[in-house]
Amino acid sequence: MQDRTVLSKKNQEGFTLLEIMVVLVIIGVLAALVAPRFLERADEAKVEATKVQMTNIGQALKLYRLQHGKYPNSGDGLQVLTSGSKRYLDTIPKDPWGNDYVYLSPGVHGDFDILSYGVDGQAGGSGMDADIGNWQ
Repeated sequence: MQDRTVLSKKNQEGFTLLEIMVVLVIIGVLAALVAPRFLERADEAKVEATKVQMTNIGQALKLYRLQHGKYPNSGDGLQVLTSGSKRYLDTIPKDPWGNDYVYLSPGVHGDFDILSYGVDGQAGGSGMDADIGNWQ
């Protein structure tokens, strides 16, 4: 009887190579299905962060207009919001992809336009490369 106990314990120790391979394949399949969804959500979060930053810049521009009677022109750019005795922003943020926001005044879509060129950093595009504007 003792011999059978020793044999059954030896057979139960550890995993076989086949079992480990099956588990790795299952993990790989799950990762392949789930990872794109997480990456897509990360891109969506960056788009939402861009819109929030544009709203904050837009509020600072409105405060500037209340003080000065007009929006800064395109040549002055957004930098006027961080300079002078009245600072409306501590710094001009970059978009989530590390690019500067484009500011137009007068704007095509309103008194002023703020836009980000998206992932590719170039005008135009579609999907995640599409431009994001404060009028959207």
